[in-house]
Amino acid sequence: MTSAEGDLGEELELHRKETVVVTEEDDRDDLPVLSSHALDALKEFLAEQNREVAAADGGEEVSLVAEDWRLSQFWYDRETAETIATEVATLCETLASPRVSCIACPTLYAYLKRSVPEVPAQLLEYDKRFEQYGTEFTFYDYNHPEDLPSSLKHSFPIVVADPPYLSKECLEKVAEAIRFLSIPGESYVLLLTGEVQKDLAAEVLGLHPCGFRPQHTSKLGNEFRLFTSYDPGTRLGGWQKEL
Repeated sequence: MTSAEGDLGEELELHRKETVVVTEEDDRDDLPVLSSHALDALKEFLAEQNREVAAADGGEEVSLVAEDWRLSQFWYDRETAETIATEVATLCETLASPRVSCIACPTLYAYLKRSVPEVPAQLLEYDKRFEQYGTEFTFYDYNHPEDLPSSLKHSFPIVVADPPYLSKECLEKVAEAIRFLSIPGESYVLLLTGEVQKDLAAEVLGLHPCGFRPQHTSKLGNEFRLFTSYDPGTRLGGWQKEL
């Protein structure tokens, strides 16, 4: 048992010995709370547990900030993030000057920078917590694709996008950003969004689904798909282009 586990156990035991009856009239401030010492112990304990899980999986997890559901943030699970990052790395090998734009997909950006740190990548995100990535962060509001910096126009041979909402309006505006960032007629485009957007993805961007099914750490009710502008061959479960 670690010292963190011992401290945390003692603190929780003290709270278990207190009987608290909560009614609608009770003030939430009257509820027992963990001391700052116990909270630190809890954080240390959880961090250790995460390290053990990562070690059991045979690799190191990539650290991300917590999801903010108010911003419709749902991070990819490890298999999904590594699969997409591997695909992007494979595409980079075919390019003389690879450069990747990650629109609203910080999980991919983080995994990509771990697997191929030498490849320039730009994260376009609304959440300013990702300003920690410095010059590789660009503030992006999908409602205003016209506000993107002119220096980014037609400068990415690889564009990956994950629209925050499953609506026609959102995908159409994200498509504007994709067209702004990509090199006309040359760029590889990958789109991660719901199955319900299949027809619209084909209509506005000429994309088709792959066999690979993206998954998230938070289990979502909507079926997600990966759409691409190119035939990945046997990768990503193959291209499911309808004739």
